[in-house]
Amino acid sequence: MRTPIIAANWKMNTNVAEAIELVKAMKKKLNSISGVEKVLCPPFISLTTVGELIKGTSIELGAQNMYFERSGAFTGEISPLMLKGLCRYVILGHSERRALFGDTDQIINKKLRAAIESGLIPILCVGESLKQNEAGETIEVVTKQVNAAFEGIDSPEGTVIAYEPIWAIGTGKAASGDQANAISGMIRSAVAKLYGDPVAGELRIQYGGSVNSANMAEFISQPDIDGALVGGASLKSVEFTGIIEQTAKIKKAG
Repeated sequence: MRTPIIAANWKMNTNVAEAIELVKAMKKKLNSISGVEKVLCPPFISLTTVGELIKGTSIELGAQNMYFERSGAFTGEISPLMLKGLCRYVILGHSERRALFGDTDQIINKKLRAAIESGLIPILCVGESLKQNEAGETIEVVTKQVNAAFEGIDSPEGTVIAYEPIWAIGTGKAASGDQANAISGMIRSAVAKLYGDPVAGELRIQYGGSVNSANMAEFISQPDIDGALVGGASLKSVEFTGIIEQTAKIKKAG
């Protein structure tokens, strides 16, 4: 059975003091919930501080991005070697990175390869725009993103894939559980074609896009959805702990 994984993507929110306050507000509750892997992904400035706060707990730490080079004249960038030993996970290919910062499929492929080679576990984001969705291009677009991300990579090495329809991120308009599950199943099939059924069967797939404590049950009840990449709701301690509580309860019952 795949262990569900819920990751908090705080994006460009919280300074160090606010990050401390948020972690303290939910650390005890999060640590007490078993059967779910919990990951906090704060801004770079708070990685060390949050890491110290959750040390010795069942909570994992993740970064929101990284560059594919190990070192060099890349002002403002963070390398996989800087993250190694500091955190376990790293989000790659988020739609905001693709749309606003020029992360092409080729760049994401390089980042994915660098993360895996450095022993980090990538959370690879894929998803279609509203225009692509309405044109019936979801399967084509997402399959292309998956294939391009893993181009030339021998093994996904535990990579988590987050299906995040761009039209649902931060809009309050989530996909339905059935919709998200259908695309998650398609992603699993695409991975099976690359690496075989056993690897695809172990792959964890998250849903992301306006996830909250009110709709999480609809997603985590689906057979091909193994968790969530949570944005806005992860900045509210009660909301985020509620999402994880529901996940634990439903998976335990199932």
